[in-house]
Amino acid sequence: MSTDPLATAETTDADLSDLDLRDALSRGPVGPRVLTRCDLSGADLRGVALADARLIDCRLDGARLDRAELEGAVFTGGSASGASFSHSECTDTRFERVDLANTRWQGALLTDTVFSGCRMTGAGLTSLRGIGYGFSQCNLMLARCKGLVLRGQTLEGLRMDEADLASADLRETVWVESRLRGANLINARFTGADLRGADLGELPLDQAGHLRGATISPTQSGMILASLGITVAE
Repeated sequence: MSTDPLATAETTDADLSDLDLRDALSRGPVGPRVLTRCDLSGADLRGVALADARLIDCRLDGARLDRAELEGAVFTGGSASGASFSHSECTDTRFERVDLANTRWQGALLTDTVFSGCRMTGAGLTSLRGIGYGFSQCNLMLARCKGLVLRGQTLEGLRMDEADLASADLRETVWVESRLRGANLINARFTGADLRGADLGELPLDQAGHLRGATISPTQSGMILASLGITVAE
């Protein structure tokens, strides 16, 4: 009987931390893998093929998934804090309730990838490839989102306090129960956006100018004027 925990398609409660798993996964069984409660912290997964895999409550903290093939994979629960997904292939991939704080995604292909209920504080989301990726109920505080493209989406439950949204395409977006306090909005595009459901905080005038073409509420406009020391009276 094989003692290799990756010899079968389903692996549960295996400690695979700090291992180079590239060869083991390439020799594995035909068909999608299912990994449940496995510890892959610090593992080398660069370039591995995990298309349609299911990773349930796994730990991937600090793991290297650069150029990994993750098409159709579903990550549910668990943590990948500090992991690198640079240049990975993530078409139709789902991340649900995963701790993705300080992860790196530079150059990743995220076509139709969905992040739902994830903690993504400090994540590096620059130079992304693909279209149709989206975020729902995610914490993106301090995330580096320069050039992010979310045009035409409804953005619900996003916390983007102090995120870098420079040059982001946010045209025709609708913001619902979200936060943008302290975000960097330089050269971001908001034409046709509805920001009435976003907490903008006391937006400085130099940042408010980047909201040109967006719709805001009277309360929000009053807070912008208040930051200039102007009081609006009825």
